[in-house]
Amino acid sequence: MTELNEDQFRSRTRTTSDSLGEVILPAEAYYGAQTQRAVRNFTISGLRLPREFIKAQGIIKASAAVVHRELGELDKTAADAIVAAAEEVIEGKWDDQFVVDAFQAGAGTSQNMNANEVIANVALEKLGFGRDRKDQIHPNDHVNKGQSTNDTIPTAICMSVHESLTRKLLPAMERLTGELWNKSHQFHSVVKSGRTHLQDAVPLRLGQEFEGYAATIERMWEQLEYAADGLLDLGIGGNAVGTGVNTHPEYAQRMVAEISRRTGTAYRQAKSRFAFMQNPSAALRVSGLLRDLAVHLIKVSSDIRLLNSGPQTGLAEIRLPAVQPGSSIMPGKVNPVIPEMLYMVCCQVVGNDTAVQTAMIGSQLEINVMMPVIAHNVLQSVEILTNAIYTFSEYCLNGIEADEEQCRFWMDRSLSLVTMLNPIIGYDKAAEIAKESLHTGKPLRQLVVEKKIVTEEEWETIVQKSLSE
Repeated sequence: MTELNEDQFRSRTRTTSDSLGEVILPAEAYYGAQTQRAVRNFTISGLRLPREFIKAQGIIKASAAVVHRELGELDKTAADAIVAAAEEVIEGKWDDQFVVDAFQAGAGTSQNMNANEVIANVALEKLGFGRDRKDQIHPNDHVNKGQSTNDTIPTAICMSVHESLTRKLLPAMERLTGELWNKSHQFHSVVKSGRTHLQDAVPLRLGQEFEGYAATIERMWEQLEYAADGLLDLGIGGNAVGTGVNTHPEYAQRMVAEISRRTGTAYRQAKSRFAFMQNPSAALRVSGLLRDLAVHLIKVSSDIRLLNSGPQTGLAEIRLPAVQPGSSIMPGKVNPVIPEMLYMVCCQVVGNDTAVQTAMIGSQLEINVMMPVIAHNVLQSVEILTNAIYTFSEYCLNGIEADEEQCRFWMDRSLSLVTMLNPIIGYDKAAEIAKESLHTGKPLRQLVVEKKIVTEEEWETIVQKSLSE
């Protein structure tokens, strides 16, 4: 590698400073000294907080500049430049300048300063100044005016999680629920053996099995919709510890109104800014529900893999769309890769919730300093669940077919069918017939007709009656 001479080095870097001294950073960077220190200090995962979070930060910074301009606490020229810069952050123009690792300084100070510095430098250029001219627009005094990491970061969490839920996950769940109900209706006439403890049980309809999946996911959808409402309570204006130190008496109320205007979402002032900053409970509640959803989806994916097992030596009661070859060594093998993917995603979501719970335990006194890891895990869970659900719906669930003959084959051989004879011949006699069926290999249907216990038509009536809810 060719070493840079001093002139080349200077042309590719610039020197700025903060309260700890001078810092050298890339010349093209719009962030400043504190962000550069965070880049150096936290080279941990290569992960960044996502687009929704950065967008929320931009909305908060733009709203604060507008409110302070209206209150006469920020010069109009500076405020307008900050708003214009923040709106570009909202649009995603400067996403590549948000470079702080997801695992960073407690509370998210580095993330907040990353936003402050980028917006300040973009605003300076709009006014015709060079970067780092803090005498004109200061990251702390102007962009962060009236704010603290301690109220802006939890506010950004609520805003970004709410947007991700309502615009991504909930629509995905609505589609999944609809597809499951469609399959329930489609498979209503397919009769099969039930199984409890992975052993033969009395029959049911394949459609009833899918009804269970549909109703479960529908219930989770409703619960997440309700939890999303809790994210509308914002503690912005609490500043450092919840008291609103150094803020105008009208600042908090005006901030919530301006954020609501910009987003089209009816946000509310939190009943207690102290509680909001100490405990991000709304995010914890959502994380727990995402975990619950993941657990239920694991059940669905596991069941579908079991019902699809085979094709020659398994249950083979349903057929999944073949989306890719399944083995690098066994020709012709096709695996249930989409349900397997869904299972893996759900495992990650369960783990993410454990991280969020552990981070919540880290709340001490006035704030919870684990906000960045809470934000990362909840937003990642929403993102990967959304993508996994859409993929599962499109490439698996939509194309599932029932093998009615196979379903009937297993049902006719299930010893649990004898349960339906209890009211006719009693438990003991029914048990004897079950043993005979197992010993001779004759299906129960054949035995009970041969023994003239019931006719073929009566047997079918008994089976159909057992399927009624």
